Amino acid sequence: MNFRMGSKWYSDVLKNVAEEGDSFCNCNIGEGKKLMVEFVSANPTGPMHMGNARGGVLGDALASVLSRAGYDVWREFYVNDAGNQIEKFASSIEARSIQLLKGEDAIEFPEDGYHGDDIKELAKLFCEKYGDDWLKLDTPERHKMMAEFGLSINLPKMKRDLARYGIEYDQWFLESSLHASGYVADSVQKLTDAGFTYEKDGALWLHTSKILADKLLAAGKKPEDIEKLELKDDVLRRANGFYTYFAADIAYHRNKFEQRGFDKVINVWGADHHGHVARLKGAMDALGLDGEHRLDIVLMQLVKLMRGGEVVRMSKRTGKAISLSDLLDEIPVDAARYFFNSRPESPVEFDLDLAVRQDSENPVYYVQYAHARICTMLSALAADGHEVPDINSADLSLLSTEQERELIKQVALLPEEIRLAARDYDPSRINKYVTELAARFHRFYTACRHQGRGGGRSQRAPVPCRHRAPRHSSLPVCHRRIGARKNVIF
Repeated sequence: MNFRMGSKWYSDVLKNVAEEGDSFCNCNIGEGKKLMVEFVSANPTGPMHMGNARGGVLGDALASVLSRAGYDVWREFYVNDAGNQIEKFASSIEARSIQLLKGEDAIEFPEDGYHGDDIKELAKLFCEKYGDDWLKLDTPERHKMMAEFGLSINLPKMKRDLARYGIEYDQWFLESSLHASGYVADSVQKLTDAGFTYEKDGALWLHTSKILADKLLAAGKKPEDIEKLELKDDVLRRANGFYTYFAADIAYHRNKFEQRGFDKVINVWGADHHGHVARLKGAMDALGLDGEHRLDIVLMQLVKLMRGGEVVRMSKRTGKAISLSDLLDEIPVDAARYFFNSRPESPVEFDLDLAVRQDSENPVYYVQYAHARICTMLSALAADGHEVPDINSADLSLLSTEQERELIKQVALLPEEIRLAARDYDPSRINKYVTELAARFHRFYTACRHQGRGGGRSQRAPVPCRHRAPRHSSLPVCHRRIGARKNVIF
């Protein structure tokens, strides 16, 4: 069936945009529900890597989309500042510090320690501050001191790097607070009281296999099919009395729902956490918190950096594995955010050469150039002594060419794109949308550009249509960075 939009439809679109302004793209599928997006939550014992870089953009962009869709959104970083990795962190700093003070042969570096140069740098800073007085302390005091020192350096750096990346959090939540408050122990006790734990070999176990099997049976799964899954149970408290990371994670998510009252929680995780999804949801179900429906996990695939058609593993500047800060030293923030904001279930091949190109092959440049052209048009209009007329006084029926109407149609699609991106947890739709919007603007610009002289719409510039934006060495000075503001999605 063929039909055409009437002139009034195009006029109404433009009037709606003008009247609603920044809220034009909003919708209300969230109905004000309280929603948390937890993302990155990188181990604070070392630099953030490319997986963290991708997770950062996906989480931040998703949070922006969901906010536009009517949710009351909270951004959170979960700091794993307790447990085995922190003990390993402290013992690694200790070993490097002893080697600095007494020589390389004074102590054997722990086989399972953190071997990166960042640990050597932390040890150097620690010794510069404390000298050798700490050697008099017993091991627990020493490790506590070193862990606190290392975190006091690493956490502010992580915050600075993420802020540079355009990411700010509402809260950095400390795992250690859950242990200190007794909330981990209390959460485990609740599971015990509900009959979901048992003791074996001195440890306390969660009967995960039964929780998940019961859920699968209720969903219509056959017992013989469930048996093939070889479901396993999980340790909550080790024989030495220490709680596991899983126990802390259960307490943390109970805190999100029960203590802080979030209606829904979305976690952005690496694909290697796939096996953890059902276990955590099952634990929430066992606590009566409906993890099946209130907890969603977005799993993202790996990142592969490319240059000249080859995989890149090391930084040109440092000669070490590329960290987030190394990446941002090499390419613009806008480019990093755009290219990492792709469908999470698909692996990313990030072309470093493409990210810095200043031509239409680079979609970021292509979008930014559209914005620069708009700024140039407005500046030229002002230089001629004119201003953009009020929408209600303009003769919008004059917008009748194919290029003008195709551009208006694309503008009109934005609220629906926001709705679909929020529904599917797929902010990459916005990448595609703005790239197509830029393409339609460029076609409009080259085919329908108008001179501002004479006080009105006088002449069309005889410029032939081109599919791509022209190649330039740099953008005009009026260019504004994409993603620089909270209300910008990517």
